[in-house]
Amino acid sequence: PGTSELRMDGGPLRCWVVAGTPARVLRGWSALTGAPVLPPSWALGPQDAWRGSGGEREVRRIVAGYGERGMPLSALHLDMGMGRGGGQQGAVAGDGRFPGIARLDADLGESGVRLVPVVRPAVRAEPGSGVYESGRAAGAFVRDVRGNEVRGAFRSGKHVFPDFTDPRARAWWGSLHEERLAEGFSGVGHEMNEPAAFSPFGDPSLPRSARHDLEGRGGDHREARNVYGLGMARAGYEALRNRGSGERPFLFADSGWAGIQRYCGTCSGDVPTGWPGLRASLSLVLGLGLCGVPYSGTDVGGFSGTPSPELYLRWFQLGAHLPLFRTRAAVPSCPGEPWEFGPRVLEHAKAALAERERLRPYFVTLSHLARLTGAPYVRPVWWGAPEDRALRDCEDAFLLGDALLVAPVLERGADRRAVRLPHGRWYDTATGKAYEGQGQVLLEAPLSRIPVLARAGSVIPVRGDDGGLTLEVWAPAAGRTGGGLVVRDAEDGGERAEVERFTTRVNGGRVLVEREGGGEVGLPVRVRGC
Repeated sequence: PGTSELRMDGGPLRCWVVAGTPARVLRGWSALTGAPVLPPSWALGPQDAWRGSGGEREVRRIVAGYGERGMPLSALHLDMGMGRGGGQQGAVAGDGRFPGIARLDADLGESGVRLVPVVRPAVRAEPGSGVYESGRAAGAFVRDVRGNEVRGAFRSGKHVFPDFTDPRARAWWGSLHEERLAEGFSGVGHEMNEPAAFSPFGDPSLPRSARHDLEGRGGDHREARNVYGLGMARAGYEALRNRGSGERPFLFADSGWAGIQRYCGTCSGDVPTGWPGLRASLSLVLGLGLCGVPYSGTDVGGFSGTPSPELYLRWFQLGAHLPLFRTRAAVPSCPGEPWEFGPRVLEHAKAALAERERLRPYFVTLSHLARLTGAPYVRPVWWGAPEDRALRDCEDAFLLGDALLVAPVLERGADRRAVRLPHGRWYDTATGKAYEGQGQVLLEAPLSRIPVLARAGSVIPVRGDDGGLTLEVWAPAAGRTGGGLVVRDAEDGGERAEVERFTTRVNGGRVLVEREGGGEVGLPVRVRGC
């Protein structure tokens, strides 16, 4: 009792200690492992993952469903690795379900929907296959101590695995993306990149004795496994960055390692469907943010079955406040779109989606601040007060940036919930009622919404009624001041953007908003909470 023991294979354990506030620790961690990549602005919009068997017709039906119901959709993820090619072939070498992929991409692009293939590292060891033969010629696959290709079972048949610790293998993998990127794909998703191999016994990965390049140093899979997904992310990111379109790369992965944020975000993957899975999804995103991966999300509805309408809606409302917002059918036979759960769920999901779109400029600001400082979009409620034990024990709510506190409903049948507030004044954004922290309050949480509170004095960039940028200002408490940061996106081709600082104060009963450094505010201002 009171002690712990850590054992590992091979080599010494090196430790870095970064001390200070959470913000300082994340800044130091970002300096140590790399600044988070900046996602393109469209990737902060709603996305959907298709995992069906109907091919192009079904994909068009899903996209049309969003359009007919007036629901925005930024991207559709195609699980093309499920096709006849398996692994990488399904997305790169072609998929019989999508013979006209270029035409499909062009048609969907007219409605603002982008296509993103989901691929896996396994390559079917099929003599005569273009992908397999080109990989052999490049010496790209993991080998054993005798120099033979290491083969593992993956869905059907034997597969080989690229050695992403080898620069030659990464270059070869990146070259496979060129044809599909030329046809219009806007990014790539990586799944089962632990790497996963379906072994009948033992560890479901590659043999520990498998040999890896490890950037020319050489070693076995015991050392390479943890960084395998990181190397795959690097290969995908470099391929996307070098495509010449000028757009920021979009990449997400199921697995990674320290520094994965340099190349991509993450999606929580196979979270089981159920109320415990919903709660676990929030924990995953919070934990990833504290590990330096700010752009992450969860699959709305879970992975292992069909959620109830209530569970789906509560998951949707949580997902709408996370950086990566993606709905997904659990299996080909299970629904994943809001209209599949009845008119009431659809109505409330549309409201959550509309609020997400209204907050899109705020998510853009948070994405730039994450790149500059390492601070995650989604933060624990103790972010500003790590010494507060009551806040440290709060695991069912989170801060979205500095301005908003989001309290998702994580229990079946709940129509109200207790929310623990950090110090200061907080406004219920639905009712405008003010609450004083520190302490706990009981808030209404009808099926139509979850509680979201705004910090007094905050300045939040939102999308106005005219579609332009508006500053939503929540009145400071008497005798207090406030403020906020705004970053206007430098379009998808740029990563540098100007950070504008605004301050708020009360003067003569009026809320005044000023740009730091002087000058006109230059934006419409909407004051709330007076």
